[in-house]
Amino acid sequence: MAPPAGGGDPEAPAPAAERPPAPGPGSGPAAALSPAAGKVPQASAMKRSDPHHQHQRHRDGGEALVSPDGTVTEAPRTVKKQIQFADQKQEFNKRPTKIGRRSLSRSISQSSTDSYSSAASYTDSSDDETSPRDKQQKNSKGNSDFCVKNIKQAEFGRREIEIAEQEMPALMALRKRAQGEKPLAGAKIVGCTHITAQTAVLMETLGALGAQCRWAACNIYSTLNEVAAALAESGFPVFAWKGESEDDFWWCIDRCVNVEGWQPNMILDDGGDLTHWIYKKYPNMFKKIKGIVEESVTGVHRLYQLSKAGKLCVPAMNVNDSVTKQKFDNLYCCRESILDGLKRTTDMMFGGKQVVVCGYGEVGKGCCAALKAMGSIVYVTEIDPICALQACMDGFRLVKLNEVIRQVDIVITCTGNKNVVTREHLDRMKNSCIVCNMGHSNTEIDVASLRTPELTWERVRSQVDHVIWPDGKRIVLLAEGRLLNLSCSTVPTFVLSITATTQALALIELYNAPEGRYKQDVYLLPKKMDEYVASLHLPTFDAHLTELTDEQAKYLGLNKNGPFKPNYYRY
Repeated sequence: MAPPAGGGDPEAPAPAAERPPAPGPGSGPAAALSPAAGKVPQASAMKRSDPHHQHQRHRDGGEALVSPDGTVTEAPRTVKKQIQFADQKQEFNKRPTKIGRRSLSRSISQSSTDSYSSAASYTDSSDDETSPRDKQQKNSKGNSDFCVKNIKQAEFGRREIEIAEQEMPALMALRKRAQGEKPLAGAKIVGCTHITAQTAVLMETLGALGAQCRWAACNIYSTLNEVAAALAESGFPVFAWKGESEDDFWWCIDRCVNVEGWQPNMILDDGGDLTHWIYKKYPNMFKKIKGIVEESVTGVHRLYQLSKAGKLCVPAMNVNDSVTKQKFDNLYCCRESILDGLKRTTDMMFGGKQVVVCGYGEVGKGCCAALKAMGSIVYVTEIDPICALQACMDGFRLVKLNEVIRQVDIVITCTGNKNVVTREHLDRMKNSCIVCNMGHSNTEIDVASLRTPELTWERVRSQVDHVIWPDGKRIVLLAEGRLLNLSCSTVPTFVLSITATTQALALIELYNAPEGRYKQDVYLLPKKMDEYVASLHLPTFDAHLTELTDEQAKYLGLNKNGPFKPNYYRY
């Protein structure tokens, strides 16, 4: 089984595939191996269409035929071939034994538990013991300015990107409309996001609009290796692979930023790690950076902290709180992906399970709605009285975590905070309680407190660990407390089309804004752009907007073409 990133390979039991399959009833091997092989067959099995013959059991255990005149003859024996299990075992043993961080059993089951597409089944596990940082790889054009798991997977990644393009209509429409104008010509964008097929469509759109891009992953488990390979093959400098260590994570970000002869002038961040790294290591770069686009709650919180402290030296666009991001990505996306992530990792039944969801923001609302619809009993914890009242009005019981921690079957965090689930909570959980996080960072569950000598970690499958207490109690920890949906499953492509289009428009706006329009502060995406993103997705549903008459527009004091709501309006 694969250990956490950076760890060694624990001993694993022999893969199921190496054990001979159980023989079916009535088969040759079953007869040869079963203790009941010498017993008389059942009566139903002895019936024959010829009434003049009777079957008897021969003294030596064979079958005999008795003719009407009383003559006894031995029935013809069926020669049954026995399977040579020793040879089979030897055949399985011919498989490679040096498989590095992944055991054979994980490689065999990877496509159903660990991957996001069939392409993952093509992973060359013999390469796994070598860190991508130690490999010398080149794409078909001879370029080596990238670091991915295996460049040979590019073909499979390209197929995934092509599938994603079909579900991202707005981004493809933006690419088609604006690539002639090249609104991002001269832009040098350094990005740190999840590297998935949907992100690849965004990156290639930015490239089509004139930008140069360098990219790293914002999560050590969410990268699709085949997609990263496809981007590298297309000429994008990508530094990411699934299962990075913490050191790898920061090394990849540094490789994107610290490159001779190339300096970024725009930042696209998810979580604030890239922005933090540049502030920490290369503060002089901000002299040429025109703006930051941030899409997560965690990253936006960091930006507001910098702004409040007077340390934010460039304009920043808060994409997370744009309506199209918050309502669609956070709410509708999580409403579907929470079930997907839990089902893929645990194969559990949701009906009747007791679940506590920590936080009732847009992500929490989506998680609660999905679990309630599946028949789960859902509790909510919340610090904000407004969100708390919403939870109550939606039919959920508001509790403190301590009140239900002993009885719940699943604990889900989605607050963006730290130490929401502490070691004290973990100690009090029931046996086999599932613990996971739907927030961006890995700070919500105190996973570090579980890495102590008295507790045993047991890898069950990719991104699923049993943490076992001395008394035998165990909890099921998913993705080591990191973002569940992108670490363990996928998210709906159509929703990511909305987010990616919002990000692209924010980059275009900041890059082309005249000097002085945006000061060194955090801004929301203009309402007009939010509405434009939504309008690009309506044709997918064959939706038809009603248009205001001149009289109606005058009565409401609006422009007929929008924006239709003031900035303070809450959807």
